[in-house]
Amino acid sequence: MRNALGLMLASIGAAVVIAAVWFWTSSPRADLAVAATVSAPPAERLAATASAKPAPTFEDVEVTATSPARPPLPPQPKTACANPDALGVSRVVEIDTTGGPGFGFEHFKQLDFLTDKEVVLTFDDGPWPVNTPLVLKALADECTKAVFFPIGKHATYHPAILRQVAAAGHTVGAHTWSHANLNGKNFSEQQAKDEIEKGFSAVKLALGAAPSPFFRFPQLQHRPEAMAYLGSRNVAVFSCDLDSFDFRAKDATQIINTVMTKVDKQGKGIVLMHDFQKHTAEALPALLRRLKAGGYKVVQMKAKAPLQTLAEYDDALVKEIKLPVASTRPVGSVVQTVSQ
Repeated sequence: MRNALGLMLASIGAAVVIAAVWFWTSSPRADLAVAATVSAPPAERLAATASAKPAPTFEDVEVTATSPARPPLPPQPKTACANPDALGVSRVVEIDTTGGPGFGFEHFKQLDFLTDKEVVLTFDDGPWPVNTPLVLKALADECTKAVFFPIGKHATYHPAILRQVAAAGHTVGAHTWSHANLNGKNFSEQQAKDEIEKGFSAVKLALGAAPSPFFRFPQLQHRPEAMAYLGSRNVAVFSCDLDSFDFRAKDATQIINTVMTKVDKQGKGIVLMHDFQKHTAEALPALLRRLKAGGYKVVQMKAKAPLQTLAEYDDALVKEIKLPVASTRPVGSVVQTVSQ
């Protein structure tokens, strides 16, 4: 009896072992069990599973399966201002220049977009050696921005300096070709058009890119026909709210006092200065600190779209200049010391 019972139990045990071996070696689950123990990247695990059954359609799984070995770097944050007490830029406004809107209460009073204690910094007549780079440094030290209205001729003289202005993130418009008074008695409509368009083409040639459709008349002399023409070209016209009269100033202190007196009285405004002037470059660091101390904030003006210059003026200017605007050859290949 005992022998028969023992034989029966042994047979049952052998059957269980055989069944277990068959289950783990022949069943489809064997592949899954092996894959789960392999130290592989998620993409490899998905590839192994795909051979056993259709790939899942969930979006998160699909992204994992196609992700590269090295994930892309996240967007890099903008460089923080190195000056913790900088004047900075409080806000940026985008200007739709359709129809040629006017800015600056000295001549245009329709668009009052500045709030109390807000200023727009603007500079005319550049680019110019020494002075414009000093203005750029002062603005950079305070992490703030401005609008520049360069003269076309000056842009062709010093294109590298104007490119520095644009590279620093400032807005670049135009201020005619030769700083001619477009409101002169003997100045024809065609001459005014030529001054405007040639100036914009010169800025484009210097920058290698289209300027903003922002324009300021020399001496703020707004000829009606020229105003109408700028409107047809969708170019915004700038006057100012307060003029620094820096071209008359005897020193930097006078410029600072003039600007601060006017802005304190008006409470806000578009400030007209000249990066062409030596005293302005000297005054700007202290002036920006005074604005900061007075609680003023800078607003940067940008155009919604760049200006499309006219091809006829672009082509004529290239022919007139004849020589390249900027040499691509290094100084060492042009000038060499042969005796010392």
